[in-house]
Amino acid sequence: MAQLPLGDPAPKDGLLPVSALTHQDKSFHAYVHIPFCRVRCGYCDFNTYTATELKGVSQDSFAAQLIEEIRFSHRVLSESKFEPKPLSSVFFGGGTPTQLPASDLAAILGALIEAFGLERGIDGVPIAEITTEANPDNVDLEYLEQLKVAGFTRVSFGMQSAVTSVLKTLDRSHTPERVPLVVEWAKQVGLQTSVDLIYGAPGESIADWQASIDAALGYQTDHISAYSLIVEPGTKLARQIAAGELVEPDEDEQATKYELADAAFEAAGMRWYEVSNWSTSESTQSAHNLSYWQSKNWWGFGPGAHSHIGGVRWWNQKHPATYVAPLARGESPALGRETLDAKTQLEEQVLLMIRTKQGLPIQVLKDLAVFEPKLIAGLIADELIDAKSAMRGIIQLTLTGRLLADSVIRTLIA
Repeated sequence: MAQLPLGDPAPKDGLLPVSALTHQDKSFHAYVHIPFCRVRCGYCDFNTYTATELKGVSQDSFAAQLIEEIRFSHRVLSESKFEPKPLSSVFFGGGTPTQLPASDLAAILGALIEAFGLERGIDGVPIAEITTEANPDNVDLEYLEQLKVAGFTRVSFGMQSAVTSVLKTLDRSHTPERVPLVVEWAKQVGLQTSVDLIYGAPGESIADWQASIDAALGYQTDHISAYSLIVEPGTKLARQIAAGELVEPDEDEQATKYELADAAFEAAGMRWYEVSNWSTSESTQSAHNLSYWQSKNWWGFGPGAHSHIGGVRWWNQKHPATYVAPLARGESPALGRETLDAKTQLEEQVLLMIRTKQGLPIQVLKDLAVFEPKLIAGLIADELIDAKSAMRGIIQLTLTGRLLADSVIRTLIA
């Protein structure tokens, strides 16, 4: 499982430094981490727990415990004199948020709305994006109806593949036939829909991947995410590859699969707006994910969740039991935190904004004192960044550049 950064000890009162107050003009977002899964997928290194790993922690009481952190966050921001804007987005991730009853997700969302309110349009109607991730095999029409009534606007289904053998390799518990059903149910109740795909599983052929692309497009969702499988140390998948039971993904084939997906999505009218994400229009882009890539303010609730408010970043205790204990004492559940200096904040803008179609303003490189026209010219010559965008003062990755994004970043800020 991935290690959290060390940082500095987090203050028990959670109060923010005065420096954070200069960032109150940024939009405000909430991430809610539900750390429960029915089974652990072999490739997953997220902070998740099955029933046998919870060590006496009850899922039944989790919503009430997480609501305590919401109340704590409201008190911290108030006492820090930080006045966040109403929530522009809320994202329930995990784990599997839909392992909890819909009533629990509704209660958590209700607590967030009570504490912070939702962004509204000029007519006073809420326009905040409210998303939950969902496994195809643990929601039905009634569950999705309850989410819609509670205020959810969007659901992202963990499809991963349309091929049974690939799902088995990934330890996914649903069948391919389940995905179109849940997508249709979500549409029926008025939720925007997204599906997540993973390419590069051991044994997945080009034909398998093409079948998944075709199936996903056939569901006519508003949004598709496609992520390259990464073999994380310590996972079951990593152990299987080390033992010779499975073959490690081939980088060249991964690139081919990305190019196939991009071409198919674009041909179907879905445009990329971030390296791994495509949507039918600007209005169906994930506003929450964009908030990360644009370094907005967000509070991450739940075990192991990360927060970023006013240039201050912190991360919570990972296990549900150690997460709950300080909240019961009225203290922060944070394990550590760091205050980012101006240089680090600019460097993170380079790392994050360059992944988006909106691109990275060249001014950020000038502010970092690393702007080198010859380097930009070289990246254009290598067809890694778009020449026309560069002339407008924006670094925007080409298709090849998206495949080599890390290399482009190293070139720019080495």
